[in-house]
Amino acid sequence: MMRARTSPVINSDSSTSASRWRNIGDRIRRHPWVTAAVMATMLMLTVFVLVYARYYRIVSATLRNGPFANASNIYSAPRSIEPGEQITPEAVVTGLERAGYSRQEGNQKGWYRLLPDSVEVHPGPQSYFQPHPAVLNFSKGAITGMVSLSTHNKLDTYQLEPELITNIVDGDREKRHMVSFPEIPATLVHAVVSAEDKRFFEHIGFDPFRLAKAAYIDAKSKRKEQGASTITMQLARGLWLDPEKRWRRKFSELMITLVLEQRLSKQEIFQYYANQVYLGRSETFSVHGFGEAARTFFDKDISQLTLPESALLAGMIQRPSYFNPARYPERAKDRRNLVLRLMQENSYITAGQYASAVKQPVRLIPRKLDAGDAPYFVALVNDELQDRLNNNEELTGSLEVRSTLDPELQRAALEAVRVTMPKIDALVKAKKIAKDGVFPQVALIALDPHTGEVKALVGGRDYARSQLNHALSKRQPGSIFKPFVYAAALTTAIDGSKKVFTPSSTVVDQPTVFRYAGGQTYEPSNFGEHFYGTVTLRRALAKSLNLATVSLAEKVGYDRVVDLAKRCGLNDEVQPTPAVALGAYEASPLEMAGAYTAFANEGEYVRPTFLAKVTSNGRTLIAGTAERHRALDRRITFLMTDMLQEVMRSGTAANVRSLGFKVPAAGKTGTSRDGWFAGYTADLLCIVWVGFDDNRELELEGSKSALPVWAEFMKRAAAYHPHTRPFDPPPPGVSGVGVDAVSGLLGAPECGPTVRAYFISGTEPRSVCEPLVIDPLFEMNGGHIIMTSRAVTAWPQPAVNRVGEAARQKDVRPPLE
Repeated sequence: MMRARTSPVINSDSSTSASRWRNIGDRIRRHPWVTAAVMATMLMLTVFVLVYARYYRIVSATLRNGPFANASNIYSAPRSIEPGEQITPEAVVTGLERAGYSRQEGNQKGWYRLLPDSVEVHPGPQSYFQPHPAVLNFSKGAITGMVSLSTHNKLDTYQLEPELITNIVDGDREKRHMVSFPEIPATLVHAVVSAEDKRFFEHIGFDPFRLAKAAYIDAKSKRKEQGASTITMQLARGLWLDPEKRWRRKFSELMITLVLEQRLSKQEIFQYYANQVYLGRSETFSVHGFGEAARTFFDKDISQLTLPESALLAGMIQRPSYFNPARYPERAKDRRNLVLRLMQENSYITAGQYASAVKQPVRLIPRKLDAGDAPYFVALVNDELQDRLNNNEELTGSLEVRSTLDPELQRAALEAVRVTMPKIDALVKAKKIAKDGVFPQVALIALDPHTGEVKALVGGRDYARSQLNHALSKRQPGSIFKPFVYAAALTTAIDGSKKVFTPSSTVVDQPTVFRYAGGQTYEPSNFGEHFYGTVTLRRALAKSLNLATVSLAEKVGYDRVVDLAKRCGLNDEVQPTPAVALGAYEASPLEMAGAYTAFANEGEYVRPTFLAKVTSNGRTLIAGTAERHRALDRRITFLMTDMLQEVMRSGTAANVRSLGFKVPAAGKTGTSRDGWFAGYTADLLCIVWVGFDDNRELELEGSKSALPVWAEFMKRAAAYHPHTRPFDPPPPGVSGVGVDAVSGLLGAPECGPTVRAYFISGTEPRSVCEPLVIDPLFEMNGGHIIMTSRAVTAWPQPAVNRVGEAARQKDVRPPLE
């Protein structure tokens, strides 16, 4: 049986819906502008979603890596401390704060707890090397013991966090002391929102009321006078956008603002803002963030800011240079008081607090010297980074740079220059050679001669005025080059040379014309036109005798002197001529510092370095020791150190003791157009140069220009490292004997003073000195030689030289250079 066909059941609701859509379609066809509006709306929504998604990815990537991940952070070397070291709890705390620590336990870098006789140190997750937490105990200004808080074991040494020297962002040198939101005092938060964005904690990223008000005022005045940027918008602009004012940038700013408000809490936004905000420049770097501003202007931790100080910093945000309290205190005060009034109007402070705060003067505490006061050093760090990381494929993102700088020694170097150079200026002024009020410049390089690590560097008197790094300026080193002549001569005792020189060998110091390649002549003279006749090498070096030194170089061979200089790192411009003996070929202070490591490091040359370790995204890019190679035999460098100690005992640097420096040291003065001093202890080498930028004559010996700076620095360094060790004892193959101070022969009671001198074993003098014979002009009196008119009828000629030399040792004539 066939089933009858049935008609489909039509749903009345579906029919109505279909009819409604047909009607809408009919109306759209009758009104094309509706179609355009719908399409435009859909397109705008699509574009908005796509653009928002794009900025969401950009912002998310930045927040994931950290908003300041593009900064290269340069740190000092960490400080090692041990029981017995003279240091106070307050000094330890100061160093920790400079490294980024605070009292706040949530500090990512680390936190500390200061107790009456101890300091607890707690490194945070962002600590540079994350050492174990420890407690340091003190008594009478010294460490009595250290205990690990993890194992409770006693510690023999402990490393304190390295200080941040600077941040470098896109080539700009910054200081940024990171803080977390809990560390920011409420008064500062209230001051900032009152001054910049009073509805910050209420709006969604932009403030419609403020926008309307700004638009009304701008329209009324017919020019743009009102800013409507919120704190979130300012953060978006500061972290992601360039400062150029274009509508596209404003659109980007709005999109980033919306993303930030969606991704972060208000506290997180304020924290990023507090670390990013620009607050002007101080000396040679930009100040970013309230943490660094608190240290720069008030030398205190952000948590210690008072109400007037918080208002002052908040007031600077609008125009940091214009409201700089160091330059324009009255402007800054007026702006501060305006912020205080806004805080009162917003009910953050009472009328009484306002009245008290506005009466306070603007008190700035000069920032103490810190590791950031090393702009010339930072420039050389950048140079070395470029040299050693050029085309490195692993170089991505930011760099964590652990430098070799010792903050305490850097402060000592800066103080030495600050204290001493005005005295040198006075000497120059007295000689009337300071033209147009321009005074000499200075360079100081201090390094560990065993590792080559540069511990302190001053490249000029004021980086803000002149960025010329005098540590790299090539000048004639003068007499600080002479030790290379004497080292080349002493090497003849071990290299099989037919003519062997020892510290007791003699040369003649008298006017001489030296002839060399192509019939050329060279006719030097001694300082002050004083000549000593026959003298030992030991005495010739101590008194820095020019003619004796050139004569020795001629006998040894100019080529051998130059070969040694180049093995010690000096440049190829040094040529084998008589003038080389007197340091006539140019070298920089940094080069000379490297060259002297051969004397201070048992004959091994170490190239100066500014980098200890460099990492990027957890990968180590640079680590290990500096370039080094053997330049001299260890025995020769021991003899040279002994002879250079004589320079500081009885030679041209003898006045170092009167300057207050008492530590055993070896060194050499130098005078060319400039003043030089190169000297070292067992663990620290320092070179000082003083001279004019235009290369005119300084007219001061190195003993009166560079040596005082060196002595002041080394005194401070010795106080910082009180456990200064003596020089090493003689190595195998070196013998010490008592010799006559004048002739260099074996000493005897009837001769002059006897000193202990050292020789390569087998080259000691064999002859005994001759009895001292007094000439008509001198007599012995209480062990001293004094001038007299008594006549003597006969004396041997060699004795004339010995007595004349002995008299000069007693400063009858001025010291020679």
